[in-house]
Amino acid sequence: MGGRDITIDVLVQPRASRSEILGADEAGRIRVRVTAPPVEGAANKSLIELLARHYGVSKRNITIVAGARGRLKRVKIAGV
Repeated sequence: MGGRDITIDVLVQPRASRSEILGADEAGRIRVRVTAPPVEGAANKSLIELLARHYGVSKRNITIVAGARGRLKRVKIAGV
């Protein structure tokens, strides 16, 4: 697998009208909106799919390493 691994802090807004990456906030966190509700991991799955498309990696290369049950998450992306 080429590339390097990165870790980013992500602030997620579930139940948005559309899924999109908004950019970084003043604290350096990446702000993301997803349409999925925060129920049974649906928002996390949607976040992983969105980040995989954005960074051009497979979904299996993305891991939520902290904050899986909250809005603020730390995400590791392998092979960027």
